[in-house]
Amino acid sequence: MSEKTLDIKQIMACIPHRYPFLLVDRVIDYEAGKWIKAIKNVTINEPHFMGHFPGEPIMPGVLMIEALAQAGGILAIVSEGRTGEKLAFFMTIDQVKFRKPAVPGDQLELYVEVLKIVRSNIVKTKGEVRVNGQVICEGELMFSVVDKK
Repeated sequence: MSEKTLDIKQIMACIPHRYPFLLVDRVIDYEAGKWIKAIKNVTINEPHFMGHFPGEPIMPGVLMIEALAQAGGILAIVSEGRTGEKLAFFMTIDQVKFRKPAVPGDQLELYVEVLKIVRSNIVKTKGEVRVNGQVICEGELMFSVVDKK
């Protein structure tokens, strides 16, 4: 199996997110249509830390879920082989658990695997966020892949 990586420019070609909402820094590896491994580096410079929480910076859990959704969206786009032509829209989240907070200095390891192709354009996935190999957040995500207008 060959290692497949994507740098930030390639990621930005796949998904429309930009600062301050682009939450995937690098794709480490993936198997089209099956799974993806990506990273998000958490730094104190992110704007949400000004209010979440002053003196005790904790990354909001919804942003960890969004990072998983973005990684899943990247997987869907590269699997279709139509970068720049498709968008992945978040549909549902289920079975979400937050086990430990993410803080500045953490490197989030994002793992998303396809559970089921519901229809040709709807994908159900399971995602985990890990820090130093420990699962800190997990959940099932579903999204649709549509043509870009």
